[in-house]
Amino acid sequence: MLRPLDIIVMLKLRLIAPEPIGQIRIAKLLHISSASVNGAIRRGTQSRLYDPHRSAVNIGAMEEALFHGIRYFMPPEQGAITRGVPTAWAAPPLSELLAATNEPPPVWPDPNGDTRGQAFLPLHECALKTIHEDHELYEVLALVDAIRIGRARESRIAEKELRERLNSR
Repeated sequence: MLRPLDIIVMLKLRLIAPEPIGQIRIAKLLHISSASVNGAIRRGTQSRLYDPHRSAVNIGAMEEALFHGIRYFMPPEQGAITRGVPTAWAAPPLSELLAATNEPPPVWPDPNGDTRGQAFLPLHECALKTIHEDHELYEVLALVDAIRIGRARESRIAEKELRERLNSR
């Protein structure tokens, strides 16, 4: 069974493609152990999200999992109003495409964050450690959150933006 960290590892693998990179390097980039990366790749292979023969993420399967399943098998955990880092439609690129609303923006709780909003836990705690170093991964994870959290309109726009990013490699 897939774990939330597996999705992040698969996304990172896709974002660095076709550059060959070892598991130790991915672990360092994501601030996780190499054993966690190995487990994520193993579960990704079992789930057909990763093809070990090509050392590549299966884009069609990844899109299907993200667009049609993630909101059900990895629903967001909502918390109270807090300080944090914007996610979903409050973060780029969706924040640049959608008009602001009166609702509190969704945020990943972070005492060093600059936005006050509705707390939503990220897929995995490593997300908060990596987003300051990896803007591309931050945007992709925010788009995934828009699919997990969002209403139909935000989800459709997030899917379009995410598809462009995943298929541009």
